[in-house]
Amino acid sequence: MTRFENFNRIGGRSSLVAINKVFYDKVYQHPWLKQYFLHISQQHIEDQQVDFMQKVLGGENNYIGKAPPIAHRHIFIPDELFDIRKQLLLDSFSETNTHPELMNKWLTLDESFRRILVKKSAAECMPRFNSDAILNFDKPK
Repeated sequence: MTRFENFNRIGGRSSLVAINKVFYDKVYQHPWLKQYFLHISQQHIEDQQVDFMQKVLGGENNYIGKAPPIAHRHIFIPDELFDIRKQLLLDSFSETNTHPELMNKWLTLDESFRRILVKKSAAECMPRFNSDAILNFDKPK
């Protein structure tokens, strides 16, 4: 079985679209996470994430965005925020009855990004462009 055939067997693009819709509905409502997305259309971020996950999980490569370390280097992401995001993703998998193999592959990939994306302080962040602000929001009370 090819990677592409396996990707389709475990849900394919339609599963990624469904999962990301549920997931980003949660992200855009979460009191802490939503602050990082104030100026980004939810549909845009869903589309990018679907394309990225499709690429890395064996589907057609339609992704034209930046690599995650570059795309997130201006964002202060502490472990706690990464864990909250992970829980929302787990909840989304449950709500969409995600194929277990797709879920495991996705979670393994996500966890591999922890060491790249999580920072101990905002001082570790770097702007992508001269006009970039460092995104660093306190956890709401």
